Amino acid sequence: MRYWNYCSKLLFVFTLLVGSLSPICLFAQNTNSLPNILWLTSEDNGPHLGCYGDEYADTPHIDSLAKKGMIYLNAWSTAPVCAPARTTLITGMYPPCTGSQHMRSLVKLPSDIKLYPQLLREQGYYCTNNRKEDYNIIKQGKVWDESGPRAHWKNRPAGKPFFAVFNYTVSHESQLRKRPHKAIHDPAQVRIPPYHPDAPEIRQDWAQYYDKLTEMDLMVGKALNQLEKDGLSEETIIFYYGDHGSGMPRNKRWLYQSGLRVPLVVHFPEKFKHLAPKEYQASGKSERLVGFVDYAPTLLSIAGVTPPQIMQGISFSGKFEKPEPEYIFGFRDRMDERYDISRTVRDKRYHYIRNYMPHRPQGQYLGYMFKTPTTRKWKELFDSHQLNKAQSVFWEAKPLEELFDLENDPDEINNLANSSKYQLIQNRLKNQLTQHILEIRDTGFLPEAEIHLRSKQSTPYEMAQNKSLYPLEEILKMAEVATSLRGNGVGALVNILSSLQKGLKHEESAVRYWAAIGLLNLEDFGYDGCREVLVKLLDDSSASVQVVVAEILIRYGTKEESRKAIEKLLELANFEHHHYYESLAALNVLVYFNDQIKPYRAVIEALPRINNAVPRRINNYVERMINKIIEDFASGSQGQ
Repeated sequence: MRYWNYCSKLLFVFTLLVGSLSPICLFAQNTNSLPNILWLTSEDNGPHLGCYGDEYADTPHIDSLAKKGMIYLNAWSTAPVCAPARTTLITGMYPPCTGSQHMRSLVKLPSDIKLYPQLLREQGYYCTNNRKEDYNIIKQGKVWDESGPRAHWKNRPAGKPFFAVFNYTVSHESQLRKRPHKAIHDPAQVRIPPYHPDAPEIRQDWAQYYDKLTEMDLMVGKALNQLEKDGLSEETIIFYYGDHGSGMPRNKRWLYQSGLRVPLVVHFPEKFKHLAPKEYQASGKSERLVGFVDYAPTLLSIAGVTPPQIMQGISFSGKFEKPEPEYIFGFRDRMDERYDISRTVRDKRYHYIRNYMPHRPQGQYLGYMFKTPTTRKWKELFDSHQLNKAQSVFWEAKPLEELFDLENDPDEINNLANSSKYQLIQNRLKNQLTQHILEIRDTGFLPEAEIHLRSKQSTPYEMAQNKSLYPLEEILKMAEVATSLRGNGVGALVNILSSLQKGLKHEESAVRYWAAIGLLNLEDFGYDGCREVLVKLLDDSSASVQVVVAEILIRYGTKEESRKAIEKLLELANFEHHHYYESLAALNVLVYFNDQIKPYRAVIEALPRINNAVPRRINNYVERMINKIIEDFASGSQGQ
């Protein structure tokens, strides 16, 4: 009897202990069953790697990882430049739906949106980001356990699974132009894509790019060796990927494959093969369409977290893997100091681009881009008429639409958009793109200043969901009319002009804005019939409308109308009295009228340049534009 009393007491104590420790035990059980996840990322490089069949490349460590794992042949960065691309990754959302698509912008998110590291940390992960963040969104709450050059999986508490990002900057655009440089690859052997002219400066930059990829590959190898040394290789799922295309002009920042296509290599150790993509196999190749918007939900899926519905990507592995999408999408908006807007979509074979500012060239002057010798030499050869058609396109006015057959034309030289043979394909892709724009409530059809002005009381995302604040359907309809003018007969142009005239009187300022863009694209065809309303619109309630109207008046108005328009733009260019992005937009117009604005040189030189009230990351864009205008006075060039 005494024995049974003793056993009962022992059982009671044991139950109490188990009850009190069960949360800890359960936590240990859950975290021990979770994989570590390592992301190795490199800046400004496309799939110019040995594992992708590039025989000029020297990338043995990434190639070795690919032999153990699988590469994706159709991975896209969604945005062809760093900050919007990283914003896509960290949110799992398309930046145009959150108003964060412009290069180095900074916007708020709704308070209930969590970034993927926050969701991973809730799952028990120790999350680190080594070196760079560079997001276009304001972080809310604690995002990373560690972020910076000392962040490492080694710093995690014992027993915790880790998610770690290591970002390598050695392949960045800025490194392609560093001189002197010790060559690894022979410039005489490098492939020059057909859109670039073959010149010594360009060969040097391309070869140096490959040299930097070799250096980057060594860094990847070092991280993989450290993982092996720490005994973690069999516990860790590895992703290697680039953040967008190479830093060469017409690659980075542009919506061609050269700007959007990235390498993606994934490796799942045997223990976690059940989380691998269905098509996964060693030394395998997947043709699945994958975009950066898919990475966050995929990461969560691997970690056993249900991706939030607000994330717009599709998981391509893990517990919640989804079927392959038929299409993937991309976007281009303001790049540094210059405005533009284009949207794109592709399927497995065809790639469609819709340009909404066809009156501007692809190669608008960007101060940072023109530091690269290739850019300067390419422009010099264009100005001296030494380029062929394929090499000249970059410096000319953009086509309204572009369509490429990626199977037969991977460099995207032959635009099929005007071919009747491809109209069904073009229309299918165009309809998919329009549907996508409406589904995500793309804020890009508002001038950038309007995005911020309309969302003062909330966030750009919430503003865009409110159809009274942002009637996207009406605005998009006018944007389509405004930029569908080329190649139409006179009769069609008359009908378009009638729609634009009505649009100029619309109560929605963004409709008026796009109607004015339409008149700009019509050149002088519709000016006389709209002269009276345009003069009135120079004092429109929206400064963004005023900017476009001013450009029309300078180009096609009388001498007096032109003078008033220039003075209006000079007034708007002073951000002490106007929104910073209104000032930037005004300078984006003034730069094209060197001869007309020379009498105002003293006014331009006196404009304020640094605005400490705006985020530091964009603080020098107005200054860059002012400097460009003044440089053009000295050179006599008309702004590019």
